[in-house]
Amino acid sequence: MAPVDRLCGSVRDPGVRLARLSTGAGSHGFSRLFAWECILALVLLNIGVWFRAPLVWHQLNLLGVARHEPGSLYLGVRALVGRGKPTARRESDPQLLAFERTSVLVTTGIYGYIRHPLYCSLLLLTWGVFFKAPAWAGGLLAAASTAFLFATARADEAECVRFFGPTYEAYMGRTKRFVPYLF
Repeated sequence: MAPVDRLCGSVRDPGVRLARLSTGAGSHGFSRLFAWECILALVLLNIGVWFRAPLVWHQLNLLGVARHEPGSLYLGVRALVGRGKPTARRESDPQLLAFERTSVLVTTGIYGYIRHPLYCSLLLLTWGVFFKAPAWAGGLLAAASTAFLFATARADEAECVRFFGPTYEAYMGRTKRFVPYLF
């Protein structure tokens, strides 16, 4: 099996993959799907100005935001794959991607500061894309994406409390959701 397939599962049939990710309105996959749709809509809305006037304030601001987004994503996935010890006990959880099926609570590295570095990277991407061409429509899409990512994180936390119990609740007391030391 290819490394990408091991990490995210097979993508040969995108319709099946999308259905797996959006299983049930109570799952974190449901709101995550809508967050991705908002991000895609933002990209499509702003694609016409992507490389126009690269030195205006909001384009330069994007460079600062974009610099942190891949790092948060990389460190988060790497920690889950390396220290999370995926288990068959979580195979019955269809909305979880392969790297999310951890049997050990990861609390070191970037997870020692924030609980959701992957969703943090999507928030940075959302607002970075918005600042490519700030406008009311983009602002509404960015706000909707933020709300969906917040709902995703809350649902994910509820799933983790069910799986890890009081250990995860104690972890929630020590860390912030998206921004180290703040929120």
